[in-house]
Amino acid sequence: MNLFFEESGDFKAGSVLSQAGEAYQVELASGKRSKVKAKDVLLQFTAPDPATLLEQAKAAAADIDLEFLWEVAGQEEFGFAELGAEYFGHALQAVEAASLILALHNAPVYFYKKGRGRYKAAPEASLKAALAGIEKKKQQLLVQASYVDQLKQHRLPEVMKSLALQLLFKPDKNSIEYKALAEACDVLQTTAPRLMLANGGLSSLKQLHLAKFHFEHFPKGVGFPSITVPALPTDLPVADVQAFSIDDVTTTEIDDAFSVTDLGQGQLRVGIHIAAPALGITRGDALDQIARARMSTVYMPGDKITMLPDELVDAYTLGAGQTRPALSLYATINTEDWSVLATETKVEAIPMASNLRHNDLDALVTEENLANDAGDYPHKAEIARLWQWAQVLEKGRMAKRESFGMKPEQTNRVDFNFYVEDDVVSIVRRKRGAPLDKIVAELMIFANSTWGKLMNDCGIPGIYRAQGVAGGRGPGGWAARMQVRMLTHAAPHQGLGVDQYAWSTSPLRRYTDLVNQWQIIACARNGVTAPLVAPFKPKDADLFAIVSGFDAAYSAYADFQNNMERYWCLRWLEQENARQVEAVVLKDEVLRLVDIPLIIRLPGMPQTARGAQVRLDILRWDEVDLTVEARLLELLSTVTELDEDEELEAEAGLEEEDAVASDAPESGETSESGANDDEAMSIADQPVAETEELPQAE
Repeated sequence: MNLFFEESGDFKAGSVLSQAGEAYQVELASGKRSKVKAKDVLLQFTAPDPATLLEQAKAAAADIDLEFLWEVAGQEEFGFAELGAEYFGHALQAVEAASLILALHNAPVYFYKKGRGRYKAAPEASLKAALAGIEKKKQQLLVQASYVDQLKQHRLPEVMKSLALQLLFKPDKNSIEYKALAEACDVLQTTAPRLMLANGGLSSLKQLHLAKFHFEHFPKGVGFPSITVPALPTDLPVADVQAFSIDDVTTTEIDDAFSVTDLGQGQLRVGIHIAAPALGITRGDALDQIARARMSTVYMPGDKITMLPDELVDAYTLGAGQTRPALSLYATINTEDWSVLATETKVEAIPMASNLRHNDLDALVTEENLANDAGDYPHKAEIARLWQWAQVLEKGRMAKRESFGMKPEQTNRVDFNFYVEDDVVSIVRRKRGAPLDKIVAELMIFANSTWGKLMNDCGIPGIYRAQGVAGGRGPGGWAARMQVRMLTHAAPHQGLGVDQYAWSTSPLRRYTDLVNQWQIIACARNGVTAPLVAPFKPKDADLFAIVSGFDAAYSAYADFQNNMERYWCLRWLEQENARQVEAVVLKDEVLRLVDIPLIIRLPGMPQTARGAQVRLDILRWDEVDLTVEARLLELLSTVTELDEDEELEAEAGLEEEDAVASDAPESGETSESGANDDEAMSIADQPVAETEELPQAE
């Protein structure tokens, strides 16, 4: 005797070897033996043999007319033998019975299983809907196959052209377009970005990296809604100064300037003037919502995404020949020892005489020329006075820094400016600590520290940056202890050597500075009563939300800027046909090229001292993944002295990523030139990846 039975959702046939009560010992055609319960047996037969029955039943099942079978079944539950008698018109033979069971089981759209060998025909409406779905699926598979064929031939289907970026960065994985793209990538053994580049879905590698960032952080686009620019205040006193700014040639958001007035009797009055958009933007208004949504201007080589609309920036930027609203910090200085005798904060209008540019002055304003009163350039006398004061400010900071138990800053480090025009990149080395850099850096640190103290003295909160712990001790490694934190109360910034530090000098480009400017204006106008009128009161929960939101956005923007700088470094390698290059060892296997700020990890590199220079052979690089492969050619005799920041760079650096992003030089932002723009910084931030160092121009 043979049995046709169901086991684990599958149908099998075999010969009975023995029976014990309600169980059979069955041998299958494969020779395998199985224990079968009587309740699982659907059919007993003597002929044909089990293997033949299965083969013939499967062939016969394929010929059964499911439409007719469904009509015959009616709407009542039935057993397969009952339906078989009606369908075949006679008592079922073994092959017919098995074929019918297989047909019913494999047609769940037509028949619902109700039990072992029992079924019920699907209602007509449900059947029609299911069949329509199946037909739709068939058509979709045909379309999908067509898309795959086109993609394999490096042609982008018309329907996918408008979806290219979405398919890469925010796809609907159930769509046939995405499935076709994934299937084509599997067949071609490539990735979606590379296939899109090959098929014209992306115009360039640069678009790939930009679009990824836009999709994540600017899903509605980088444009601004229509705005009404508030009228500039007309009731501000006009300062009796001729102010000038110092910036990179590419800077458009000019938010800091200086003035120098000789008071006689060995005294100077130095003015630090900051653009005052806080006079035109009110907490909670439409412009505030725009700024808060972005938190900061986003910088990248050759371009930027501004925090504020161009119309507003144009109204408040400190452009030459304009008189613009400003928050001014005046310091009265004794020129005998360059000590600060008094400070005063004013809200006023500032006449701007000049916008000085680094590319015009860097070669002229050198330490040697300043010492010898040589060279001819605008505001020469004022710059010379500011230079003298800046050196004293730096010396004071270094003494304070050392009192915190830290080493003095080193200014021998080289920075790099990126300039991109018509997709041709220039990467220019620029040593930190040049006189103009130091002037801007020291005066911005002075302003941020002084205004931070003013807010604290007036009893109102602000957004501060603090670094280090008491005595330089604490849990974790040194880098962890020196991580920069954002607080809403005053605390020391040991890396800068100041008792408190509140970003306040870039309100056109950074939301924290705009918030602090509101608070500082309240102090300047109301003094000790500022807590009554300041936009943010003590323990304002919204201020904590701003700090959290800014931290997240600023970190993401810094990562993007680093990625774009890395992209342009790889483009430079191609552009300059650079194959053998020199690099400096930052730490262990992490190196940085000498001519460009490209970080490379060289696995298996022999242990080499930090600062040692080597020659590398660049084997290949990938501008999609931003990876680079190189091999060591030789160790050079040159040794470069590295500062603490570069050590942190090495600790935080990854193989494909330059981990350093400046904190301030008003700076954590570098602009389209890739340069920093104001305050001096020196220790790692975020999480050891962002450093506060001497600036480059924006």
